[in-house]
Amino acid sequence: MSLILRRKTKLIASAIAQFRSAQYSVRVSHLPVRCLDQQIVHSACLPHRTYCTPPRTDPLGSALLDLVVYEAVCSDTLEGLCEYFDDLVESTPHLKSADVNYSDGVLTVNLGNTHGTYVINRQSPNRQIWLSSPTSGPKRYDFVPSNKDASEGYWLYKHDGITLHELLQKEIRLIVKREVEFLNLPNGRRT
Repeated sequence: MSLILRRKTKLIASAIAQFRSAQYSVRVSHLPVRCLDQQIVHSACLPHRTYCTPPRTDPLGSALLDLVVYEAVCSDTLEGLCEYFDDLVESTPHLKSADVNYSDGVLTVNLGNTHGTYVINRQSPNRQIWLSSPTSGPKRYDFVPSNKDASEGYWLYKHDGITLHELLQKEIRLIVKREVEFLNLPNGRRT
């Protein structure tokens, strides 16, 4: 056996030992090693890593959310928010110059120069709702379906554990200077 072949075999054996001692399993397969001109040089044991993954602990299930269900839930949520923001703007005297616009999955709530603009929009590729708040900044919400019905649930920001409607409840109450009911809107309450 040539010196190069012995070094490669020793290196591969060392790599296999390291893989086996790690937290993932190793499947070893005998594959021919080929040169650039596609001639078989020799066979060697080459490791193929297969990672062991823990059981799914992510309660969000956003990857499993069906696109049709996502679109329906997202539309219900955004339309409910649009109607509620319209009512709030009309019934709040100091927000008479405010403007609410909903088009193509984008809800824009301009509350004037003093309070800024909220933009809430669907992100279909990610199956998320994104919020841009003048108070708390940008956030991305995942839908957490109810155990009983996949079309019911709430929108959760994974990084702080606060739902979309809870955040709006907190921020908009300070702007309109009275109690608001965002939690009563479609997909507004934790289930």
